[in-house]
Amino acid sequence: MNLVMNRTLRYALVVSGLMSAACAFAGSDVYVVDAGHTFPRFSYSHFGYSTQLSRFNSTSGKIVWDKAAKTASVDIVIDAKSVDTGSTLFNEHIQGEDFFDTAKFPTATFKSTKAVFDADKLVAVEGNLTLKGVTKPVTLTVTSFQNMAHPMLKKDAIGANAYTVVKRTDFNCGKYAPYVGDEVRIDIALEAVHE
Repeated sequence: MNLVMNRTLRYALVVSGLMSAACAFAGSDVYVVDAGHTFPRFSYSHFGYSTQLSRFNSTSGKIVWDKAAKTASVDIVIDAKSVDTGSTLFNEHIQGEDFFDTAKFPTATFKSTKAVFDADKLVAVEGNLTLKGVTKPVTLTVTSFQNMAHPMLKKDAIGANAYTVVKRTDFNCGKYAPYVGDEVRIDIALEAVHE
């Protein structure tokens, strides 16, 4: 009798463990960043004369999204050498040691630590930004978010716009501050397609 009960108990535990594992993965979907529609941009004051706007042309990464559980994780890699200021000469200048130092630090990364919801609406993503070898916590404020079937790709897709403000001096990129603005606004337009 005990042998039968022990076997039944072991079987129940195995089935329960498998079901728990399946449930843990069932609601989470992995989305791959669409590099053709994902562009981080940054803007800053140029001696108070104007607000300059530049972007990075090459971004990759993945997003894990669970709508039911209201959880998300974001892992983004930006190719710092793809910086596009609108001037070839300034692209080279801004990749130098005083700014991005892309020879030593060719990428910038953002790794989320928490997704913040207001009811069913994603409103922010907290995480760590690493730039020029320095990692600092930042919060991306989400201004728009969409999760639906892509009309052309016939796959589930997500899209978002978000921004944060950082200080160049916090990332050892502070040359000419405060004349050239220390505060830099980073905006990202992101799209990702179900893996």
